[in-house]
Amino acid sequence: MAVGRRTYRVVDGEQIEGTWRPIFIRNGGSYFLTDLLVFADGAIYCWDWVDLGGLREKLDSGWVATHLEPGANASAHQLASWRFDEPQMWVTAEELLGEVADEIDQLNDRPDSTDRCLQALDRYLETRTEAYRQALRAAYLAVPEHVRHYALGDMDAKDWPLRVLCTQIGERTTHGELVTDSMHADALKYFEDRERSMTDWRENRPADGPDQAQDPTVKLASIPGKWPANPGIACLRNEYPITIEVGGHTYASVVHAYWALATTDETARAAIRRAPTSFTVERAAGQAPIKQNWPHVRLTVMHAILRAKFNQHPALADILVATGDARIDYNISSAYWSGGTKGRNWLGRLLELVRSEIVAQRAGFLP
Repeated sequence: MAVGRRTYRVVDGEQIEGTWRPIFIRNGGSYFLTDLLVFADGAIYCWDWVDLGGLREKLDSGWVATHLEPGANASAHQLASWRFDEPQMWVTAEELLGEVADEIDQLNDRPDSTDRCLQALDRYLETRTEAYRQALRAAYLAVPEHVRHYALGDMDAKDWPLRVLCTQIGERTTHGELVTDSMHADALKYFEDRERSMTDWRENRPADGPDQAQDPTVKLASIPGKWPANPGIACLRNEYPITIEVGGHTYASVVHAYWALATTDETARAAIRRAPTSFTVERAAGQAPIKQNWPHVRLTVMHAILRAKFNQHPALADILVATGDARIDYNISSAYWSGGTKGRNWLGRLLELVRSEIVAQRAGFLP
C-alpha cells in the first residue's frame, strides 16, 4: 500500500481517515492508471464506491486489473499514454484484497493480518502444541503472500523462521523446503535470540519513558446534534456545554470563553456570554473587533481556559486522564486548531498538555 500516505473524507461533519495506492482500472478495453482510495469505515473508491465485497467483484470482473494484456492501450490521464509490450504485475487479486483489508485494520488501529500472525506465533512459542502450530499456519497463510517476508522486519531471514515453524517436520513449506528437525531447531533458536534482542532493546529505551504513545489515538471528530446525558469522550470538545469561570466571569462552554476574551468590544462580549449554544457564539463574535495581538496570545488563552474547565470539573478530568498517553486528534474547521492530515492540531496538543498537568497535580508534582 502507499505507506504513510494519508487522505480523508468528511461524512456528516466527521473526518474519516483514509489512504491510497495506485491501481489500473480497465474500462472499454483500455487501462487507466489511477488511485484506489481506502477509508477507515471500509468505504473504497475505484471510480465507484464499494466495500471489500464490492472490491472483490471489481477484481473478479477485471474492472480493477491485476492482469495486463500485451498490446493494450494505457493512460495516466493528462500525463501520458502508452501501449503495453511485456507487462508484468506484481500483485494478484487476492493479494490486493488482502492489502486493502489490512489497510482498513491499520486505519482503525486494529491488528492487521501480520499482527495476528505474530500473536499466533507468540501463543505457539509459549505452548509448542500442535493446535497452536496449526493456528499459526492459518494466520501465516492469511497474510498476503507478497508481504509475508516483511512480517518479522528482518530482511536477512525474511519469513523463513515463520514458514518453518508453521510447517510440520517432514512436510514442505510454502516455498517447497522440506522441514527437518534441525531446521525446526534453528527456527526456534532464531526466535529465542530475537526475544533476547528485543528485551535488550526495551531495557535500553530512554529512561524517561517510551518515544511513542502506548495508547491508541483518540479522535475528537464529531459534535452531537443534541448533547446526550452521557456524552462520553465528546465532553472533551470545546463545544461541550458546561459552566467555566475565567477571570471573574462565568461562561457556558470553552467556545464562549475563548471568543469573549478575544474581542475588545464589551457589547459583543456580553452577547457572546448570552449566546444559547456554542454554535451561535461565532455568529455573535463574527462582526466584533478582535484584539490586535490575539494571534500571539490565543494559544496561552486557550490553555488557561482548558485548565479551568478540567480543574473545575473533576469528572471531566477523569475522562481526559483515562485517555492515557494517547495522541488526541481534534477535528475543527481551523487548520491551526485542528489535526488531520494538514492541521497543526493545537487543540489536541493542549488537551494532552492539560492531561499531563492533571496527572502531575494528582501525583503531587504540581500544586
